[in-house]
Amino acid sequence: MFVRKALVATIFSVAASVAMAHGDVTPQVVDVSTLKPLGDDMLDTNPYVGDKEAIRVGSSAYNQNCARCHGLEVISGGISPDLRKMNAECDSFAGKKAKADCKAELDVYFRNSVLGGKVRGDRVYMPAFAGILSQEAIWAIKAYVETRPFE
Repeated sequence: MFVRKALVATIFSVAASVAMAHGDVTPQVVDVSTLKPLGDDMLDTNPYVGDKEAIRVGSSAYNQNCARCHGLEVISGGISPDLRKMNAECDSFAGKKAKADCKAELDVYFRNSVLGGKVRGDRVYMPAFAGILSQEAIWAIKAYVETRPFE
């Protein structure tokens, strides 16, 4: 009987841990004052690719707003998509234009996912960050994510 109770307690403990790991995230303000302002019109491609300051800001912003679900250092624990995979397919394309077109399409997908979140039916898989994260913060996060290799 003791073993059964211990097993049930362990199962509930693990389930609670998994639920908390994927729980609500209170969005954090991102200081983008050191980045080039991008204006009010939302861009379709990431202007901060390879920008060291944007990558630094993006690392901090990612850790504050994304890591709880998508994993530290952008290494998913399996609950949420591994964001390092986004550009992996594009990098496999042979032509330079095909790679660029693929990455531009992914930029729009990333931006729209962050702004609108991911909701299916009444289930919220990712909160919407529209009105919370600035365009600069979104693109800085994407610039940081792109520096994390997929192994």
